[in-house]
Amino acid sequence: LGIAPAFALEGNLNLAQMQARYQAMKNIPSQVGTLPDPILSLGAVNFPTDSFERTQEGMTQLQIGFSQAFPFPGKLSLKEEAAEFEAKAAYFDVAEMRLLLAKNISHKWWQVFYLDRAIETVNKNQDLLRQFIEVANTKYTTGKGLQQDVLLSQLELSKLIDKEIQIFALRDNQVIRLNILMNAAPRSAIDLPDKVNLVQRELLPEQQLYQLATQFRPLLQKHQQLMSAAKSKLDLAERQYYPDFNVGVVYGDRTGENPPFMGGERADLFSIKLGIKIPLYAGTKQSHKVKQRIGEQFKTKYAYHDEINQVRADIASNVTDYSRSQQQLSLFKTGILPQARQTVQSMLAGYQVSEVDFLNLVRSQVTLFNYELQYWQSISKSNQALASLQASVGKENIYE
Repeated sequence: LGIAPAFALEGNLNLAQMQARYQAMKNIPSQVGTLPDPILSLGAVNFPTDSFERTQEGMTQLQIGFSQAFPFPGKLSLKEEAAEFEAKAAYFDVAEMRLLLAKNISHKWWQVFYLDRAIETVNKNQDLLRQFIEVANTKYTTGKGLQQDVLLSQLELSKLIDKEIQIFALRDNQVIRLNILMNAAPRSAIDLPDKVNLVQRELLPEQQLYQLATQFRPLLQKHQQLMSAAKSKLDLAERQYYPDFNVGVVYGDRTGENPPFMGGERADLFSIKLGIKIPLYAGTKQSHKVKQRIGEQFKTKYAYHDEINQVRADIASNVTDYSRSQQQLSLFKTGILPQARQTVQSMLAGYQVSEVDFLNLVRSQVTLFNYELQYWQSISKSNQALASLQASVGKENIYE
């Protein structure tokens, strides 16, 4: 197990929060890219205060008007563009959270795998120590051994039982954390397979992993989107030097008769107006906005390049950890463990014929036990480093 499967991620509440945020931000671009809502106005104009009669004065009228603001061409599209880039950045936040969550689940999975193997190793060594106790008892009862050998072997067995208790407690804690990551009940049982494919695979060259990270790592893609958003915001700030417009029309309904020399009923009135928003305070407003956006653009560029350096450092560190673990595995598998097992068997045979001191036999068994734990721990750390490397690159397939 490298990156965790999808079913292990869907229940995570932190991931759900990030997804909800992205879904919310997807709805922003169309809002900021749309014209402001038009204004409908109603009015009663020029009513005489002595009578409030509509027919008394010629300019008395009931008005209905409609006005619409029009930002300078390009402003709305730039606002929408910046919001789209920020929404995409939020999407890559979700992808990054999914990647890091998968890495954490994988780390916990391999830690539980190690603890399961450690329990098996403890049980196997307990059986071996019981064999020692039986041999020591036999020698003691026949007068060829010492009572202290029996007591020493019983003490070592008690130590292993205590070790087993500690490992079970560690496993319980790791299972709780793993369940919480998957939004499952803390005490839900997690049963791992006894055997896992542990085939060693050659990684891609480190430089190629750097290139893949630039292309696939969501964190870097997020910063690319933020840089694009900063560029659009700078373009928008520079366009704020240009005026916005407001167009309005008004229809006035009049009643009554014109004076005798004009004759006839009073005509209704129609008006149209154009408003221009003048950037009169550009020196203290628009100019400073441009400077602000320039600073923000530099900030996003610096943040992007800093993240690239950090990602590359993580990749290099994980490659080192993986390579070291693989070398240790090979050494344990082909050298240390076979030699340690042979040593224990040889000393046990020697002790049975009184050629080996019992203390040395016990020491050889303790040494074997520690090496077996280190072997399984190396497997766990190797796969944890691999999961971290896959998360750092943003891609599962990182092999030759």
